[in-house]
Amino acid sequence: MSMTKSKLRVYDDTRAMFHLPDGVIYLDGNSLGALPLGVAERVSRVITTEWGDELIRAWNTAGWYAQPRHVGDRIARLIGAEAGSVMVGDTLSLKVYQALAAALDMSASRKVVLSDTGNFPTDLYMAEGLIATLGRGHQLRLVAPEEIEAALSEEIAVLYVTEVDYRTGRRHDMAKLTAKAHALGIVTVWDLAHSAGALPVDLAGSGADFAAGCTYKYINAGPGAPAFLYVAPRHADSARAALSGWMGHAKPFAFELAYVAAGGIERMRVGTPPVLAMAALEASLDIWDRVDIAEVRARSLALGDLLIAEVGRRCPSLELVTPRAHERRGSQVSFAFDGGYAAMQALIARGVIGDFRAPDIMRFGITPLYIGESEVMRAAEIIEEVIAGEVWRRPEYQVVNAVT
Repeated sequence: MSMTKSKLRVYDDTRAMFHLPDGVIYLDGNSLGALPLGVAERVSRVITTEWGDELIRAWNTAGWYAQPRHVGDRIARLIGAEAGSVMVGDTLSLKVYQALAAALDMSASRKVVLSDTGNFPTDLYMAEGLIATLGRGHQLRLVAPEEIEAALSEEIAVLYVTEVDYRTGRRHDMAKLTAKAHALGIVTVWDLAHSAGALPVDLAGSGADFAAGCTYKYINAGPGAPAFLYVAPRHADSARAALSGWMGHAKPFAFELAYVAAGGIERMRVGTPPVLAMAALEASLDIWDRVDIAEVRARSLALGDLLIAEVGRRCPSLELVTPRAHERRGSQVSFAFDGGYAAMQALIARGVIGDFRAPDIMRFGITPLYIGESEVMRAAEIIEEVIAGEVWRRPEYQVVNAVT
């Protein structure tokens, strides 16, 4: 979609661009975004016209081969990244692995990876696995989120954190932490899973070294949608590609037996691009190309304030764990409640879809492209019905599902 088309008004114009079932207030876009209506047509066209008619020729004629870099440039606008610095493909776990491996290689004399206890577990698991595989005496050091800045020292090799805490919605100050890290010779790796599409990100302006993120949350690209990796241009030609897949080779179709890394961000390609998933992502980006992320952020904060106020007034037994200060929170509102899992099941049964994170966190994602004031107000009323009426105590809501 052309960038010259008129801008969309957040919610007023964008709500009609998403499919949402009748009777549902969807407050879980921080986990899986709603379906953009353009996805079905775009994927169908790729299947029938490109794959169906062009067959293998579509790698060239439909531009499949160039998708990871082309789509990366479209995402770059959402995360304040330079053109040619973002590669799309694979999963977030693989992308944080690539970023951390490259970062450790840049700081070979230091052995500590610093992260916090609010980081998403997969990031920590991938760090543990990488450290064990390297076998070079590295250690993963965890501190409380609020202690990250004080824990920075010349002993640290890599600062490895998620900008917005997946449980509480607490937001780190990327620019401040990156500046202090760099002053101490520390390389930075940022996970943007709960930032991209939720709030303005300025990777270039903050001086971040590496960043990774997913596209199935606020960007609305669908379940299992590909992840992205950012490498600052100053590192692009020297960053080590730990996952040296054939698509990251300098000459992949020369089929040489030895690996030679491609130049720039291309070296961070791994395997064959997920063409159908990329098509869904591009359809969602057609909306994002016409949306002002600053307006999204302003609407998000206002809706978050409304939900905090209404639930606080109606349900004092729910403990707010999301910071009230705008600069310290992402785009979700979380409450701690001992019966949180059962309460969330009762809410879902009544059409208010949020989610639960152990041990006791009820999460509500604020996604202004398709959520407005009326939905937030109605959600608060239903939350009050479930909590004040102790509906959550019913036996049917105590059964724990595989996905919470």
